[in-house]
Amino acid sequence: MKRLALFSVFALFAASCLGSDFEASLQGDWQLTSGTVNGEEIPLIDSHPITIRFEDGQVGGTASCNSYGGMYELSGATLRLSDLAMTEMACSPPETMTAESLFATGLTQVDHVAVNEGELTLTGEETELLFTMLEPVPEAELTNTVWVLDGLITGDAVSSVGGERATLEFFTDGSVLGGTGCRGFSGHYTVAGAEVVITDLAADGSECAADLSDQDSHVISALEGTFRIDIQGNRLTTSSAGDEGLSYLADA
Repeated sequence: MKRLALFSVFALFAASCLGSDFEASLQGDWQLTSGTVNGEEIPLIDSHPITIRFEDGQVGGTASCNSYGGMYELSGATLRLSDLAMTEMACSPPETMTAESLFATGLTQVDHVAVNEGELTLTGEETELLFTMLEPVPEAELTNTVWVLDGLITGDAVSSVGGERATLEFFTDGSVLGGTGCRGFSGHYTVAGAEVVITDLAADGSECAADLSDQDSHVISALEGTFRIDIQGNRLTTSSAGDEGLSYLADA
């Protein structure tokens, strides 16, 4: 009887460790690579990726256009999502909103999760969502570099930059400084996996001249809140949940 009881305790301990290891493998940022909901394939749009993040009981990400968030619970490989909420912006092209609608429906149906060698699969009634893990932002390259703005991104289009030299700098103390081409700004940032969150963003001075007003608004809007960052060599590109992004080159 004692040996049986001891074995039972060991089995429960092993199951607990297995559950902890499984949940640990789930943590991080993932990008949708394919998905089918109610027999319809989710269109994938390069400029509007669909992502999901699992972190300490919270789930969130970008649903092609809008940001979403909620809570999750795990019991073995059984997954329960709850309290899901989403922002309500409109994006183009029209396929963006189609992708978002299908993905949002799929999230309400998933009830099973599997993780295998950098791939995540969420399944449920009439739903299968496949993701690959996103690499976290390389903070060593992000910080202590002067990034110089050279392009304003709207959807698939990139427009030129005017005005004064506009820069962006991330510091290891969590502060951020930069400029829009006519005003300076400052704030604080945190890195969450493949995303950066800027808070307390404040611009200096008064409104910009008419020819730089749109650029000023674009830069502030693209950096305020949560956005994705991609660093390739000496180029940094940001992308938000909507259509706006920014392109920077590292100062030589």
